[in-house]
Amino acid sequence: MAFELDGFDLDTFVRETLAEDLGEGLPGGGRDVTSESVIPADARFAGVMDSRDPIRVAGLPVAKAFFRAFDPDMTVEILVEEGASVDPGTHLIRLEGNARAMLTAERSALNTVQHLSGIATLVRAYVDAMANPDCTLLDTRKTIPGLRHLEKYAVRMGGGANHRMGLWDAAMIKDNHVLVAGSVGEAVRRAVAAGVSDIICEVDRIDQIEPALDAGATRLLLDNMAPDLLREAVMRVAGRVPTEASGGISLDTIRAKAATGVDYVSVGRLTQSAPAADIGLDFTPL
Repeated sequence: MAFELDGFDLDTFVRETLAEDLGEGLPGGGRDVTSESVIPADARFAGVMDSRDPIRVAGLPVAKAFFRAFDPDMTVEILVEEGASVDPGTHLIRLEGNARAMLTAERSALNTVQHLSGIATLVRAYVDAMANPDCTLLDTRKTIPGLRHLEKYAVRMGGGANHRMGLWDAAMIKDNHVLVAGSVGEAVRRAVAAGVSDIICEVDRIDQIEPALDAGATRLLLDNMAPDLLREAVMRVAGRVPTEASGGISLDTIRAKAATGVDYVSVGRLTQSAPAADIGLDFTPL
């Protein structure tokens, strides 16, 4: 089955990533000088990509596309499902084909799988630490430019859910918007008057809740509130709109914050600074 994400063009991503690595358009660029000078054009390799740590897997179909870009006839067998939790030493992909093609695509394929699996693995750790099926873990817009669709896909593979995809699909009223509008209520009223249907309003004080709701906010983002204050805020909202805890949430604090009754907890670190998963790729000449 083809790998498809709304708003993401896999062929373009693969082409542009490989062009960057090959230095296309630069003096002397457009080739893998090491493989061309060392590896015979007709040499063939078998290869295995495997995990070195316990990880949550994401990105294997993208890796397949990288390898096939240089050798359309390469045998690429994906051995585990996306979103699977695997032990160290688990084989993820098995390859057989042109050796130069494998070596030229290797780094781009590994970088992508390591990065996306790192996100999925961190997300799974947060979901497990939260230990609350009634609360949903969300990502944020803190993504690497150009990689948002892939990174948010990795969040889903880890067991989380996506917040806004961008600036277009919901209003997010934060302190700087309020500063210009003059108040929480006025900022929300302006969004309502503009015909925006989904209006998330950030509040960091209890006295901002009623003005935001009265003006028409459809979700409240409860920012940097301690658990006791979150609990009070959830009681004040009383189910009128969904509530989201955000700001300063770590693996050590997420369970207490989720237990306050909020519907969502959002964590920027999931995509902003997830460590890469330790994944290797070993080749054997044929």
